[in-house]
Amino acid sequence: MTDLSRPPLSAHPVAAKRPARGEHAANRRATAVRWLRKTHGWFGLWGAVMGLIFGVSGIWLNHRAVMKLPVAQQKTGSQIALADPVPATPDAMGAWLQQALGMPEPPRRVRVKPAQPVPWAERADKGEAGRNAPAAKPLMQPEQWSFDFDSAVTQVQVDYWAGNRSASVRQTDNGILGTLISLHLGRGMTVPWILLVDTLAGCLIFLSLSGLALWVLTTKRRTVGWTIFGLGSLLAVGLAVARL
Repeated sequence: MTDLSRPPLSAHPVAAKRPARGEHAANRRATAVRWLRKTHGWFGLWGAVMGLIFGVSGIWLNHRAVMKLPVAQQKTGSQIALADPVPATPDAMGAWLQQALGMPEPPRRVRVKPAQPVPWAERADKGEAGRNAPAAKPLMQPEQWSFDFDSAVTQVQVDYWAGNRSASVRQTDNGILGTLISLHLGRGMTVPWILLVDTLAGCLIFLSLSGLALWVLTTKRRTVGWTIFGLGSLLAVGLAVARL
């Protein structure tokens, strides 16, 4: 009796159905979309907090003339006695001031104003007597050194006049809004903060490119979208060129 539950040995096995070429393309597209969505979300989470800081401070900076929000600042002035002997060069003075004032970074800017006649000195008489009289030595204003120390919370400016035994110190302590503005502008920021801001800029670049890729992969009607993208790009380039 023939067993019909098993096919005869001579029968060929049924070939497995191969996926069509279109199915392979659809699978690759779905995989790319899933990967882009996950990566887009993680990059967006990384830049969310810093984006909030830069967004709030950026809105205020753009509209500060209209909004007129109070920037809480406390300004103080004092004198600091210099070391004995007094540092002989601006670089040496900057290093000494950094240590004396307890500043975390060297001065951001050092300005040296050479000695010059004082602006209120009387000019010699141009008459006959003035021409015959010996030229008087003009009253000179000594050389001035200025040092700017900046951080997100505090700005310190030190002025030193050559020959003095002390220097004047003007300190400005920022409030919350002033600190946010300093962070936004990168005023007095250290290298770690600059690198952190660079990562935010990289996130924005990636989010722009990944968002564009997601739109291309998930949208079939692209004419309107490409039109908006093109007009936006032209507007951005036009505004940039107009500011040059």
